[in-house]
Amino acid sequence: MGEEAQIRRYEMTQEGYDELEAELEELTNVKLKEIAQKLGEAREQGDLSENAEYDAAKNEQSEIAGRIDKIKHMLKFAVVISKDANEKGKVGMGSVVKLLDMEFKDEVEYKIVGPTEANSLKNKLSNESPVGRAILGHKKGDTVKVETKVGTLKYKIMGVSNK
Repeated sequence: MGEEAQIRRYEMTQEGYDELEAELEELTNVKLKEIAQKLGEAREQGDLSENAEYDAAKNEQSEIAGRIDKIKHMLKFAVVISKDANEKGKVGMGSVVKLLDMEFKDEVEYKIVGPTEANSLKNKLSNESPVGRAILGHKKGDTVKVETKVGTLKYKIMGVSNK
């Protein structure tokens, strides 16, 4: 018999799952309707072969449809990890962690999330990133080393919140 296909599971927090559902709702019920209206207006202009508005709307429709398919797939194979499952005082999914960069003496705060939720601008760090993997399971006071392409980084865990 053939090898069974591996199904990718998408680990995420409840917040991340809810955000994906909200995005799907927005794309399906608002954005697709806006695109349909744009397409209708472009068709009214006549010849579609050289209609830039029509081409732009079709491209946007295709991008939205692709994102909808991707979100549906992620939600279907989502594994919601509750921060309540974290061992008390230890870093896990959903934890908010304060780290001290031992080299630069900078303190940063991250929320540990699944890879689909990671966003450096919002201080959301993937549990699959080098730093995320290194700090999982550690507690306040621990120092961790992270091997990266640019060398070894050292962080001291200054605080862990699982609230």
